[in-house]
Amino acid sequence: MKMGFTKKAIIVKEYVLDIGVVQVYDNYIVATFDEGATVTLERAYQIIGISEIHFRGKDFGYISLRRNSYAVDPIIYTYIRGLENLKAFAIVSKKEIDMHNFKIEKLFYKKQIEFFIEYENALAWIKKRLNKKKNKKA
Repeated sequence: MKMGFTKKAIIVKEYVLDIGVVQVYDNYIVATFDEGATVTLERAYQIIGISEIHFRGKDFGYISLRRNSYAVDPIIYTYIRGLENLKAFAIVSKKEIDMHNFKIEKLFYKKQIEFFIEYENALAWIKKRLNKKKNKKA
């Protein structure tokens, strides 16, 4: 029997913002915002800045882990979709309201965005999208 091991993802850097936590991994970001927070354009710029520090010239994915209820200003998606190297955007939640909100957010983002109930599925999708982009470049 062949024994293998799964490589555990290592957090490269963790940022504690006034609205939540942003964890940076090798080729993706996971953001978890606080209950009642409002993700405004100003706060989105913080996350864009983090992505520029860690992923300048490198493709990456973004996972919004929605454990808490918070508000997102949909105008931020017009700025986020301008990030050429953001290749996959996943939203993870078990809440029905988040599924409804996703339909609205998708209208504003207009790029590759998906909704998942399980974090592992979102992560697998992000990695698949990034590998697909990497293989096209090769």
